[in-house]
Amino acid sequence: MKIFIRYIVFGILTIILAGCQSDDINFDPTVDLAIGIIADCQYCECESYKSRYYKYSLSKLEGAIEQFNTEPLNYTIHLGDFIDRDFASFDKILPVWNKLSSKKYHVLGNHDFNVADAFKPKVLERLDLVDRYYSIVENQWRFIVLDGNDLSYHGAYSQHKKKQTDSLFSKVLQSKAHNKPAWNGGISQEQLVWLENELISAHNNDERVGIYCHFPIAGNEYTEILWNSEQILDLIDKYPAVKFYFNGHNHDGDYLIRNGVHYLTFKGMVESDSQSPFASVFIIKNIIYIEGHGGEHSRKLIIK
Repeated sequence: MKIFIRYIVFGILTIILAGCQSDDINFDPTVDLAIGIIADCQYCECESYKSRYYKYSLSKLEGAIEQFNTEPLNYTIHLGDFIDRDFASFDKILPVWNKLSSKKYHVLGNHDFNVADAFKPKVLERLDLVDRYYSIVENQWRFIVLDGNDLSYHGAYSQHKKKQTDSLFSKVLQSKAHNKPAWNGGISQEQLVWLENELISAHNNDERVGIYCHFPIAGNEYTEILWNSEQILDLIDKYPAVKFYFNGHNHDGDYLIRNGVHYLTFKGMVESDSQSPFASVFIIKNIIYIEGHGGEHSRKLIIK
């Protein structure tokens, strides 16, 4: 069911239409979907380091949620690295997160597993997640949430996954790729099969697809991308239903359009003492309008 625009959204549509020619969009005075997006809150009760202000994330998140609670959101999603370190950090940041009035979801980030080994298996439950990767279906859209820590030195804690991580990382180190930092991660074959099945289901159900992951797979900055990003890009290229891939991890943000798909990296909330980047996303037929707050760029993304 579509959400009728409230007065606050009329101002947004005025901005959209001012930047569009009449043939850019078929205007319909309804919002198909409204989504709140935050990346890399990365809270811990730690002293600031360089441009990272970990303690400030409590008040920054509070401010973002106050804004989101004035908007008719279908859901809010955090794109990974909810904490920086220490399992006890969840105890302070989750009560703030739980003030959200919308449905809420998490993408797993590498720092979310930056906890003692004994606590790694408890991270999912703490974030109210049943599965490490999953999908959300709303209003003829399928939103696919990937786990880029599936194979990683932070989030792979079974012996089976640790061996797969070693094998994949060895291949990366032997390649000419630039994404060699050990804090990146990869997608297992099991998850790739699941992803393709999700894309097939979306195709069969005439659904558009948006993908979320903590790690980028395309952009203008290469060191932070997923270890086996090419495998995911190959899958996306096979299925024209995919319209966007949104992620965090690179705190500076980034954007690239590739084969008609929008690859957007959202800025990290932790990264400033004065700004608090987050975004309200409104999907209206064949346009995705991103209303940036606190240093996050506003954008108009046309859906082909």
